[in-house]
Amino acid sequence: MTDNDTVLVARVVGDDDRSAFELLVRRHQSPLRNFLRRLTKTDPDRADDLAQETFIKAYRSIASFAGQARFATWLYRIAYTTFLNDQRRRHPETQFDEAEHSAEVSDMEGAGIEADVDKLLGALPPRQRAVFDLHYKKGMSHQEIAQALDVPLGTVKSDLARGQETLKTLVTRRTRPTCTT
Repeated sequence: MTDNDTVLVARVVGDDDRSAFELLVRRHQSPLRNFLRRLTKTDPDRADDLAQETFIKAYRSIASFAGQARFATWLYRIAYTTFLNDQRRRHPETQFDEAEHSAEVSDMEGAGIEADVDKLLGALPPRQRAVFDLHYKKGMSHQEIAQALDVPLGTVKSDLARGQETLKTLVTRRTRPTCTT
């Protein structure tokens, strides 16, 4: 029998139970790392560093977890903020603009479907990638995503709609036969 996240958080806050926090880390580290890998465009070292930083921040501020949202929602908010701050540190000479940091889809010949999906998602701006990952991979509701990314609910819905249109265009371009004359 496993404790749910709320019980584990209460044990960490009330008793400084580090084994309870270790269980939270084990439970959430793989999905969180995958989320960050998509944001960092599959840079595993950077994603691992950001995940570690996220868990350190979560531990330090766990007493502020109010339980109004799921623990995972709160954790992804910390991870997304950590990612954005890292982006700003890496590019201090320019004002961070999510659209500037979206990559063009490169040649995907011979790649597997998972790699194709990751590369296609890599063409989206970071916030749209985050919205897609949290919605389709993590199963979060629109409201939970809005809380996790600290954006209005309408922004989540717009990001999903715009991202879907972008992905449709990219897939159409990729699958359209080329004319040879």
